Amino acid sequence: MALISTRSIGQLLQSQGRFFPAQNPEKPGDKPRMQTYDVDLNSCGPMVLDALVKIKNEMDPTLTFRRSCREGICGSCAMNINGTNTLACISRIDTSQNKATKIYPLPHMYVIKDLVPDMNNFYAQYKSIQPYLQRKEEIKYGEQQFLQSIEDRDKLDGLYECIMCACCSTSCPSYWWNGDKYLGPAVLMQAYRWMIDSRDELQAERLSQLQDKFSVYRCHTIMNCTRTCPKGLNPGKAIAEIKKLLSSSKKTAAAASA
Repeated sequence: MALISTRSIGQLLQSQGRFFPAQNPEKPGDKPRMQTYDVDLNSCGPMVLDALVKIKNEMDPTLTFRRSCREGICGSCAMNINGTNTLACISRIDTSQNKATKIYPLPHMYVIKDLVPDMNNFYAQYKSIQPYLQRKEEIKYGEQQFLQSIEDRDKLDGLYECIMCACCSTSCPSYWWNGDKYLGPAVLMQAYRWMIDSRDELQAERLSQLQDKFSVYRCHTIMNCTRTCPKGLNPGKAIAEIKKLLSSSKKTAAAASA
């Protein structure tokens, strides 16, 4: 865990927080603990990630977190800041309040070290939806394009922009309790993105993979996912649209068998 607070009218940043898993390979038997850092904000960038980088570079090289693009594109620096899942690189240090800013790893995931959660289950679920274009006939790559109308392309807006940072999924209580079976908001939004892509021809097969009690229907429309998305997307709406497609496919199947 990490905790950051501001004081002296934003001149100084006080950061607390180290989290090791129960078995710390560096110090066997060590337990999770809080730690404090003082950072001069006059020589630090304005974002939370800037402070973390400064701490790692100048104070404590063992502080561990993920980061890459620094522009809210890669999703690597996803963490919980002041109780909200977001990206450290686009979260400005709050210098207006003389109180602590708390930073934790993404909630309800196994922690490897400090602010680094184990994303293996999340990525395995993403892989399971086959997030790529699929056609019924054999594709000869490089020989032709699969054209799309402007209207069909517009349907993908608000879906393709997802950076798979897991902020939404790890804010969802249903995912906390059923993360092994419920796919979660991020993965389901990407599943829907491919279901409605006019160039993809396996919508029925994609829907059939979700015909169980957990993959989709653990969503109870709490909407934490939409509130916390750092890209301003709406996973809750995408899940609702999947439920509509599932209902429609069941009615079609029932009518065909009648």
